[in-house]
Amino acid sequence: MPVVLVANPKGGVGKSTLSTNVAGYFASRGHSVMLGDADRQQSSRLWLRLRPSEARPIHTWDISHDLIARPPRDVSHVVLDTPAGLHGWRFKDVMRLADKVLVPLQPSIFDIYATRAFLDEVAELKRSSQLDIGIIGMRVDPRTIAADKLREFVSGLGLPVLTYLRDTQNYIHLAARGLTLFDVAPSRVEKDLQQWQPICDWLDH
Repeated sequence: MPVVLVANPKGGVGKSTLSTNVAGYFASRGHSVMLGDADRQQSSRLWLRLRPSEARPIHTWDISHDLIARPPRDVSHVVLDTPAGLHGWRFKDVMRLADKVLVPLQPSIFDIYATRAFLDEVAELKRSSQLDIGIIGMRVDPRTIAADKLREFVSGLGLPVLTYLRDTQNYIHLAARGLTLFDVAPSRVEKDLQQWQPICDWLDH
């Protein structure tokens, strides 16, 4: 049972957007999916309440900010949305659960350096375990200088940038209805699905 952790200690970088769409991708592949939310804001849990009954099911994993339990055995794929400020014992607990870690990162210099210590810790874990780690550039045009700076920063850590996701209202409009890119006609979100293809390939690997 693969457990995908979406983590960044900084708030507002797109963790819930990434988590819900990863869960939506797994559901679109016919998997039994559970989405856990260890963030106090409970954005992913709210999104699940908005999800229409006719959409492919994604189950709630009852998990709290203070208690990181092992996922149930009756699901095939688990996605965990983690809180800002993840560190210490909580960081170690969730990392023990994870098979894959996605780190959403915005290309501003402030976001990059606010995440530096966390990325150093994650890179160290990667060297000492089989943990699969990928960076996602959030709300960024890959042709910009900002994207180049992000790529340069991450390459020094030995962590791959899987893709860059553009800044689009599609995510906002879909989230408001409890939906993902994988719940609507591909023609409506074609550009976004193209950007997601490297993530999908990484998730399936």
